[in-house]
Amino acid sequence: MSLTGLAIIYIIIWWIVFFAILPIDVNRTKTVKIDGEDPGSPENPKMLKKFLYCTGITTVIFLIIYLLIKFEYLNLRNIIN
Repeated sequence: MSLTGLAIIYIIIWWIVFFAILPIDVNRTKTVKIDGEDPGSPENPKMLKKFLYCTGITTVIFLIIYLLIKFEYLNLRNIIN
């Protein structure tokens, strides 16, 4: 598989994992202090922590998929045909 294909697979997995991790560890006990501010928005979304977790989880999943593709346990060309 080409480098571009591998990068696309990594990016797709990263976004799926990121959206799955996003609602975890969010405290929504916020009082509205500014008019127009959403009371359901988190006070501290901890985005850097979620970014790092997402990158680590994605790397593990990607390595598993890469090894399956490399050793032809998961051959995408045969699945398409």
